[in-house]
Amino acid sequence: MGLMISKEEVAGLPIETFKGKIVVVDHLEKVNEACDYLSIQSALGFDTETRPAFKKGQVYKVALIQLSTEEVCFLFRLNKIGYPRKLEAIMCDSGIRKIGLSLRDDFAAIRKRSIRKPENFIDLQGFVDQFDIEDNSLQKIYAILFGKKISKNQRVSNWEAETLTPAQQSYAAIDAWACLRIYNHLVEKEL
Repeated sequence: MGLMISKEEVAGLPIETFKGKIVVVDHLEKVNEACDYLSIQSALGFDTETRPAFKKGQVYKVALIQLSTEEVCFLFRLNKIGYPRKLEAIMCDSGIRKIGLSLRDDFAAIRKRSIRKPENFIDLQGFVDQFDIEDNSLQKIYAILFGKKISKNQRVSNWEAETLTPAQQSYAAIDAWACLRIYNHLVEKEL
């Protein structure tokens, strides 16, 4: 039987915090520096956020792309900067591994902004199977491996707000960072 954890067990765990640096990229002049840093990494954690829709037929474009190293997470505010070519180039760079979870939804959201196909993505949902982890939500995988809980309090918040609150920034950063951390941990364990 594979590794599993119950909702109740997760609820009792201490909350994980992202201790790295968060860089909000909300102006085009910030894009080059962020992308120059990211383009020399071999692997990045990845996630997106979209403003939730509460009315039938209401759909929003992806508002945020998060790309994280172990130390720094960049929050690209697409609702403010669009989908810059340099960011698209990183998403389509086959030399940089991007690690995320449930990527189908993220890719569908990105397709509304670009026809170029994202390259070299690893979806943790399938990846963790080979490590005998049966749970495939980010929160449960993280809890199994690190004994800490990732808070989901900010999930249904306005990702198109004029400024992102510190709580939103932290929530967004931790999901991308946690994907990379899980991947690195499992790959190192295999060596």
